[in-house]
Amino acid sequence: MCEDDRKLIEEAKAYAMALFERAGGSHDSGHTLRVFENAMRIAEGEPSCDRILIALAALLHDADDHKLFATRNQANARAFLEAHHVPPERTDRICRDIASVSFSRNRGRKPETLEGKIVQDADRLDALGAVGIARAFAYGGEKGRPLRDSVSHFHEKLLLLKGEMNTEAGRAMAEDRHAFLLAFLKELEEETGGL
Repeated sequence: MCEDDRKLIEEAKAYAMALFERAGGSHDSGHTLRVFENAMRIAEGEPSCDRILIALAALLHDADDHKLFATRNQANARAFLEAHHVPPERTDRICRDIASVSFSRNRGRKPETLEGKIVQDADRLDALGAVGIARAFAYGGEKGRPLRDSVSHFHEKLLLLKGEMNTEAGRAMAEDRHAFLLAFLKELEEETGGL
């Protein structure tokens, strides 16, 4: 990776940190950084992938999330990429990959590119395991949901993610995190009597 690429990635990190400075706990800057780290880890096992594209898509994947921003056509991500002179064809590719990440907007569909698949896996990994549990309850708290509604989210989304991973590395990383979710739900049911 050349110095210019490293600088662009650092600037994308700073942009994402500023964008999510006041965001709630479930979609904060920590989530963005974990998705970035997961994506780069998965990319290590995919030698044919474009790591710069993955890094930028991972860092900007929530820059236009419909739950957080009222933007269209990945406007925040595009603004950053255009301001940093990313060529239009790469900007379009990154924005298409970003648009393919969301679980709620892409249910049952896989991204068309390897890079999109990697970023989607990275995002989904952050909804599993201990962090996934913490994020589910943080989001429920942000929305004023009772405990049972947050638990329903496990069955409606989180427990489905392991079976929808795209990459071998993503599937392997999801195994332990999925098992942790199951163990947590079992303990929660014992402690609450099933809510």
